[in-house]
Amino acid sequence: MEYVSPFDERRRAPVPLARRPAGMAGARVALLDITKRQGAQFLDRIESHLRDAGAETFRLSKEIFSKPAAPEIIRRIANRGDLAVEGLAD
Repeated sequence: MEYVSPFDERRRAPVPLARRPAGMAGARVALLDITKRQGAQFLDRIESHLRDAGAETFRLSKEIFSKPAAPEIIRRIANRGDLAVEGLAD
């Protein structure tokens, strides 16, 4: 798989990717619903696959999709989760 960064690398030093887990068994995965249309349904499907693979999931929601996540939501993801999935668009 090739990773394509959304950043202009001419203006920013490359940052190494985070280490990827060998598998999902035992992983704690945060599912962040940004409250766009159909986002919850998308996360429902992802959650089902993650749980089938042995992951533990927990859900969080942003108040509104057009604003950054509140610091408390980011803190909860960082403190409780190993990985995060964000439902970005409808």
